[in-house]
Amino acid sequence: MEPILKAVSLLKRYGDVTAVNNISFEIHRGEIFGFLGPNGAGKTTTIKMMSGLLKPDNGKIIINCENHGKSIGICPQHIVIWENLTCLEQIRFMGKMYNMKPASIKVKGEELLEVLGLTGARNRLAKKLSGGMQRRLNIALALIHSPEIVFLDEPQAGLDPQSRVMVRDYIRSIKEKTTVVLTTHDMEEAEKLSDRICIIDKGKLLVTGTRDELKRMSGYEDVIEIEVLCDVSRELAPFLRPELISDMSVSGNIVSFRVRDPQPALMEILAAVRKQDLKIISLQLRKTSLEDIFINMTGRSIRE
Repeated sequence: MEPILKAVSLLKRYGDVTAVNNISFEIHRGEIFGFLGPNGAGKTTTIKMMSGLLKPDNGKIIINCENHGKSIGICPQHIVIWENLTCLEQIRFMGKMYNMKPASIKVKGEELLEVLGLTGARNRLAKKLSGGMQRRLNIALALIHSPEIVFLDEPQAGLDPQSRVMVRDYIRSIKEKTTVVLTTHDMEEAEKLSDRICIIDKGKLLVTGTRDELKRMSGYEDVIEIEVLCDVSRELAPFLRPELISDMSVSGNIVSFRVRDPQPALMEILAAVRKQDLKIISLQLRKTSLEDIFINMTGRSIRE
């Protein structure tokens, strides 16, 4: 796929602290790119360099857009709005800052108010909005000029479940026209939204790829757990091919299989169960989550 942004050997120091340590990656046009890491990993510094707010000490950012200033949108982690302007006034003001025509501001503004659930609050002062509505307004301001690439830093922080679904659906809907760089500590949201994921820690790039690619690289596997009325180690294990089942553990009548590819492994297990005419009490598949991978790569210690 065509890269819309390339980071090449990025380096940024603050005194004796190396915040970003010689990292390189590509972001493809039309994708949602999850940019993840613990607190202090270097995410914010990298995003500032990617968006042009901070100059790297070494390396470079290559952006494949016609007009960098107008082609980038930023929704910061901390809400930035004007408390004494209404939702509609803020959208109009931001549109004018990007030299948009009034007719274009009106059309795009109405669309954003509608899809982000702010139509009823269009004439309400920002300081009288709930925290979730302010967050959604902040997202609207980042997207009013239809940027080619938008940086969303914790866009769903503080949102109720309904608002989270609304924002998630809208982010998905715009990715063909607007490449999305998403940072979040919510691994479930990152997993649901991201086409590819980059994990950094202590200023270093750990891994980049799809969820399945990250799972293979991390060594994590899915788990199939089955409960049957028999001595599973004697009745079941001899009929399973080791190339499909990497590990098996037994606790009473419950057996857990670690598998690299769950579909053929599950078919193999069920075939063995039928062949032995065993009674299944329960069966479940626990897929390796992005949180499993993230913790495995970055550790369990709390970062300040």
